Amino acid sequence: MQPVMRHLVWSVLLPAAVGSMAAAGVCLWWVPGGEKVPEPIKNTSLYKAVHRPPVPVSSPLVLPPAATSVGSAPAGAAHEAPPLREALNLPSFAPLVHQVIPAVVNISISHASSSSDDEDDDSDAASQPSTREQRHSVPATPRKKRHLRHHGAGKVRRMLHPADDELTGAGSGFVVDASGIIVTNRHVIGQATRIMVSLSDGRSLPAHSLGDDPMTDIAVIKVDSPTPLPCVSWGDSRQVEIGDWILVAGNPFGFGSSVTAGIVSAVGRDLGSGALDDFMQLDAPINPGNSGGPAFNLQGQVVAMNAAIASPSDGSVGIGFGIPSEIVAPVVESIRKTGHVEHGWLGVTLNDASFPMWVEDVDPHGAAWQGGLRKKDAILAIGNVPVHDARTVLRSVAAAHPGTVFNFTIRREGKVITLPVALGKRPTAAF
Repeated sequence: MQPVMRHLVWSVLLPAAVGSMAAAGVCLWWVPGGEKVPEPIKNTSLYKAVHRPPVPVSSPLVLPPAATSVGSAPAGAAHEAPPLREALNLPSFAPLVHQVIPAVVNISISHASSSSDDEDDDSDAASQPSTREQRHSVPATPRKKRHLRHHGAGKVRRMLHPADDELTGAGSGFVVDASGIIVTNRHVIGQATRIMVSLSDGRSLPAHSLGDDPMTDIAVIKVDSPTPLPCVSWGDSRQVEIGDWILVAGNPFGFGSSVTAGIVSAVGRDLGSGALDDFMQLDAPINPGNSGGPAFNLQGQVVAMNAAIASPSDGSVGIGFGIPSEIVAPVVESIRKTGHVEHGWLGVTLNDASFPMWVEDVDPHGAAWQGGLRKKDAILAIGNVPVHDARTVLRSVAAAHPGTVFNFTIRREGKVITLPVALGKRPTAAF
């Protein structure tokens, strides 16, 4: 009996057991995903050994677009970029650029050659901020190099350049009226004998000057176009805050219209070049050729005009300066109406080294003397506004028209009195 049982085990039972296990293994391996495998089998160690869970892999942050041949892009592919941009929270200035760039123009000039133009005139270097009202901001004729030198504790030399391109004679401007009124910097056109304006539609038109203002470095020119031109509107620079987005447009290095973006780094910068210094500092790259171009807020309004860059070389290091629209817009309007701008003038020298500030000197032929201001008078307020520094007083005076009456509250020999002073016309020599 024993030989029979041994024969039965080896010939029948053992092959059947091995075949069953092999069949189960094959089933567990080939059933896709185990969808049809009963739960009891899924929980066995054999099933788990065969079907190990995949190793988790993070998806890429941005999937690169698949390469497609021209004309074979799938339908709707053009609409994939905005959702992706929104998902990544990236701003796009494209709609703003389409709105404003048609009103930005490129300006090129030519003028009679002069040996003095090619010299580096260091006498044009401006001084540190002064309380003297006679300080002026822009030379009567264009210079090849204009800069401020500051020697601090580390003797680091920083230079302030006008943002026009002296090599190509190129600058920028923007249309503020559909009739062809264009705003730019005075130092862009200088004493040019020929001004050409390149429009966004490819046309080049000759322009003529309507007038300029040496004190603010603002000029207005006009082109004659048979059709109305795209134009932009003024924004309120007083509403601009540090950290706001800014879009700068212009003609850097004569390459043609281009834009850069950044933020407002600071406001109220005094560069020591004149009584109306109140520059907006921008970190959007500004380069030679950007002078006279606009700086826009996100509503497409002009809140500043590019004027200068701070750089040890001729290129941008991320520090640029614009003239706020609250200064530019009234000057442009005055030039359009009269061809020039008249600024108020007192004829005083103020000392604000101590509080309150006091009158250090008075021009005997100036408006201040005629209004009753004298040496050693302490200035307490103008109208109902207390004043603490000379810059505030001189900016207010320079921004006003001649004949405007300022009520000065002063202290003289211990007595507080109010003097109505009618501003005079700023002398030409004071520019």
